[in-house]
Amino acid sequence: MRELPRQLSAAELAELFEGRSRFVERLVELPDPLDAALGLIGEVPEDELVEALEAHPQIGSKNLSERSAREQGPDEDVEVDTELAYLNQVYEEKFGFRFVVFVNRRPKNEIADVLRARLEHTREEELETAVGELIAIARDRWEHP
Repeated sequence: MRELPRQLSAAELAELFEGRSRFVERLVELPDPLDAALGLIGEVPEDELVEALEAHPQIGSKNLSERSAREQGPDEDVEVDTELAYLNQVYEEKFGFRFVVFVNRRPKNEIADVLRARLEHTREEELETAVGELIAIARDRWEHP
């Protein structure tokens, strides 16, 4: 496990966050960017947070980075994959941004349960939750390359 760095380059942060968004650009300027990220959620304009979420691949997507594919695991259950695709669509229609969850090596049927539960959130609650999950993913990717 690697210690959290005091500084990360834009390229390093873009890899951890699946893209170089305005949120990543803000983080580059900060000491201890992965520690500081949660504190930014309330200060960053909503459109920048949504942009950061949209850079992350959809759970169950077939077009994943190598790292995301490893994290999400294999496609083993067609029913669960179909349900995830449907729930992703419902989620994006309700909230206007991509569902992001720190999979943390859980099976996809557990992720479907998480997605269903998070559909009960308000948009504001869910935006904060989703960005928090995005940050948790980035931290884990740094600590466990």
